[in-house]
Amino acid sequence: MSDNNNNKMLKLGIPKGSLQDATIALFEKSGWKIRMHHRNYFPEINDPELTCSMCRAQEMSRYVESGTLDCGLTGKDWILENESDVVVVSDLVYSKVSNRPARWVLAVAADSPYKRPEDLAGKKIATELVNFTKQYFAGAGVPVEVEFSWGATEAKVVEGLADAIVEVTETGTTIKAHGLRIISELLLTNTQLIANKKSWEDPFKRRKIEVLNMLLQGALCAEGLVGLKMNVPEEKMPQIMALLPSLTSPTVANLYNKNWLSIEIVVAEGTVRDLIPKLHDLGAEGIIEYALNKVI
Repeated sequence: MSDNNNNKMLKLGIPKGSLQDATIALFEKSGWKIRMHHRNYFPEINDPELTCSMCRAQEMSRYVESGTLDCGLTGKDWILENESDVVVVSDLVYSKVSNRPARWVLAVAADSPYKRPEDLAGKKIATELVNFTKQYFAGAGVPVEVEFSWGATEAKVVEGLADAIVEVTETGTTIKAHGLRIISELLLTNTQLIANKKSWEDPFKRRKIEVLNMLLQGALCAEGLVGLKMNVPEEKMPQIMALLPSLTSPTVANLYNKNWLSIEIVVAEGTVRDLIPKLHDLGAEGIIEYALNKVI
């Protein structure tokens, strides 16, 4: 492939592991279908200007920084852990469990005497986020021994292999289930779209990344929202307008019967169950609820 052709191709990194399915689903809502092949790190994507690579979120920022990938999705936590010099294009708040940021927390055994990070001076802490944890305690002036954990980190305290752990959680349920107690929150993290600095300066690649970001953000914005369309008698418009929460002002159009109007709005899905009966009682007819893929 010539350099010129290579410049018209964007190399995208998709996080392998816990974020994989949520990422592929988000891309599909955004307009890109990613097809996985068994034990293959290079899935197909329905865009001739994109190539995909699967890699661990923990390593993504290194590949983007080096230019092996032009852009990729990874956690803010791993960018900080790797101290990667990349362009953070945007925050994309989604996850495997919920659409909220995850937390890296400091946890100890439920029956331990430790109540604050300072209480762990001289103690051993197990974590996968080694560099960040070292920097955190160094910044707090608390001398600790930080040990890399290959997984099952919660069990380290129970087994007496560490005095505390630094682990990621969304709900805290798993940590409590292991008989641990959270004593401090170290970092709030979420997925970020990042770009290689040189790629960001390339007009074609930057435009492609910006379009990716716009549509991914649009798909995230649409989550939890639905469209409503209905016909309403003109004389009931003041009462109906007072009921309608909307992302923007409702779209109102005249019908063939000039005494009726058509209204279209975007509302939070959670409000629809209570809203539709009230609209119906005010005389709204032909109420249609429909799903949204993107709101931009």
